Amino acid sequence: MSEGRHDLEEQFDRILSEHGAAVSRLAFSYETVASVREELVQDIALAIWQALAHFRGECSERTFVYRIAHNRGLSHVWKRRPPHQPLEEIEESDQPIDPRPHPEEQVAQADRRTRLMSAIQSLPVAHRQMIVLMLEGLSHAQMAEVLGITENNVAVRLNRARNMLKDALGERP
Repeated sequence: MSEGRHDLEEQFDRILSEHGAAVSRLAFSYETVASVREELVQDIALAIWQALAHFRGECSERTFVYRIAHNRGLSHVWKRRPPHQPLEEIEESDQPIDPRPHPEEQVAQADRRTRLMSAIQSLPVAHRQMIVLMLEGLSHAQMAEVLGITENNVAVRLNRARNMLKDALGERP
């Protein structure tokens, strides 16, 4: 095996180790069906592998990974929607389910998490992605780079997404 390929494999393994959980969470924002979501995660991982040799470090690895995950997620949603349905109206019918048993003292926390995830899933894709990237801790500049929009547009979209999320959670008067 060549040294360059070995280095790429090590970098790929490290990237998946560091960002794999975030990729899974991002995939959840685009797909609620567990088996299909796992396919999406694998598709994202393959896309990362394919793009890794061309990564020049012009942005952080995190932004690189999120950009790929975002693009694959949008492609996934676009392919699954009925031809006559606008992208903004896509909703999933399955609700997120955490199969792990929760101790009694964690029931309230689990209920809040499920309620939040369901509310996020009820948002249009453009707003859903803003909330997920915010929850992942990306700055406005990083979000702009991932989404290919301006920071001002990020601020506007994020404000709208937060308001929509509050409405979905019943937290606004």
